[in-house]
Amino acid sequence: MNQNDQQAYDRGTSLFSPDGRIYQVEYAREAVKRGAPSLGIRTAGGVVLAAQRRTSSSLMEGDSIEKLHKLDDYLGAASAGHVADARRLIDGARTAAQRNRLRYGEPVGVESLTKTLSDEIQETTQIGGTRPFGAALLIAGMDGAKPDSHPRLFQTDPSGAPQEWRAVAIGSGRDDIQEFLEAEWSEELTLEDGVSVAVQALLETDGELGAGSMSVATITADGYRTVPDGEVEPLIETHAPEPDDGDADEE
Repeated sequence: MNQNDQQAYDRGTSLFSPDGRIYQVEYAREAVKRGAPSLGIRTAGGVVLAAQRRTSSSLMEGDSIEKLHKLDDYLGAASAGHVADARRLIDGARTAAQRNRLRYGEPVGVESLTKTLSDEIQETTQIGGTRPFGAALLIAGMDGAKPDSHPRLFQTDPSGAPQEWRAVAIGSGRDDIQEFLEAEWSEELTLEDGVSVAVQALLETDGELGAGSMSVATITADGYRTVPDGEVEPLIETHAPEPDDGDADEE
């Protein structure tokens, strides 16, 4: 297909090209790849979510950048891509979680919520006059009642296709982080180990990250918890790459 033919199809959000592609969805995936990385790790005791908070200026307050989101008592999400699109999806997820509580008197399931969001995302690829969401989410939480609750982790995609993962990364540097997660993940991973692996994975893309540039949260049978910087800093000090002596200034 020549360039002119491609341009005829990439303006429409609901048109397939002759080779079976929807270009606007592919462009939305590129927007996700340009976002600061986020990751999720399922462990025996719960799910760990972690993300890099990328500031555009030293004068920007890092806490104003929301990459991790509490959806319900036992549900959380991490985002990558277009911030405003992610916020719109997060608001929709929170509304769906509260609607389920009011209607059925119980928390919504992780898979059920993910599919509800994915249906909304997929609709934007079929309706004229809209564009796909330029964001991806990781939806994590605990399914079932205590003491039989178990952790689950899902990813949404701009196409509207949900996938369940043991460990997964989205955003920039995804390939390097995913390779690290595939090497480090195991069925025996504890929640504490998961937090450590998450911090190490983010350091894979930027070894100079500090606690103020990371967000880490856990979702367990006890609920959603934001991991304070005081617990993240020792892990960074332990796993941060050693400075290159060759770069030191000579006296």
